[in-house]
Amino acid sequence: MTEIIGVRFRDVGKVYYFSPGGRKLALGDKVIVETARGVECGDVVIANREVEDTKVVQPLRPIIRPANENDLETLKKNRLKEQEIMKVFTRKIAEHKLEMKPIDIDCTFDGSKILFYFTAESRVDFRELVKDLASVYRTRIELRQIGVRDEAKMMGGLGICGRKFCCSSFLGEFQPVSIKMAKEQSLSLNPTKISGTCGRLMCCLKYEQDCYDELLKITPKIGALVETPEGRGIVEDANLLTGVIKVKLDKNPEDAPPVSVNRADAKILRDGKIRVNKEELQALKGLED
Repeated sequence: MTEIIGVRFRDVGKVYYFSPGGRKLALGDKVIVETARGVECGDVVIANREVEDTKVVQPLRPIIRPANENDLETLKKNRLKEQEIMKVFTRKIAEHKLEMKPIDIDCTFDGSKILFYFTAESRVDFRELVKDLASVYRTRIELRQIGVRDEAKMMGGLGICGRKFCCSSFLGEFQPVSIKMAKEQSLSLNPTKISGTCGRLMCCLKYEQDCYDELLKITPKIGALVETPEGRGIVEDANLLTGVIKVKLDKNPEDAPPVSVNRADAKILRDGKIRVNKEELQALKGLED
């Protein structure tokens, strides 16, 4: 087992493990650590804890020190500096007539690098822009193109549920979401119904998917051939949550309505499959990106 603390550098970002170096740290403490980007100041989001060695990438970097008053003042100045840099970044983009949208600025704690985040519809040749910015700030400059999901995470906002975006309030990392999930959850495949403000599939489709996966294992799917107490037939509809399926019985006339049967009373002879057809994929093209 290895003793760790978890440190986060953004309000809702990835959590990184560091060695506490014999110190006892509490949630919310700020610490100074050495990262791949240089010296950074982060928040302790996981207090001293022992985890399995397999979950730690060795060698585990130790913290340099708990943040002091001077460190907190430096952090405050950096945040104010970032606001001014954003104004310059926006102006320089306009001067170079580049098709890109400025999103965020991140100054490293030690001032060794400034990261500029932006979105764009396609690849952008920003070499001249980098030279221009470097001449102004005389430090390492890095421009990083991000996707619309990352933009939503950084900018924040309210979802159709009326709550803050999951990505900007508690999701540390994005989880893969697919159109097949929406299909399996019997949701309307209307892009406006299943996509978030970012224009991609809503992250919350992932939350209940494990439950739906379990229900799909025990519920006959549409198109399945089943044996029921009233006879053999084909499943025309299935409600995963209630467990009620509607079966078109072979013995009944063609125009007869399907009968409702509890899934526990139906024996699957040949199960159906849930597929997203080509037309649906074309209509929802780009939602999974």
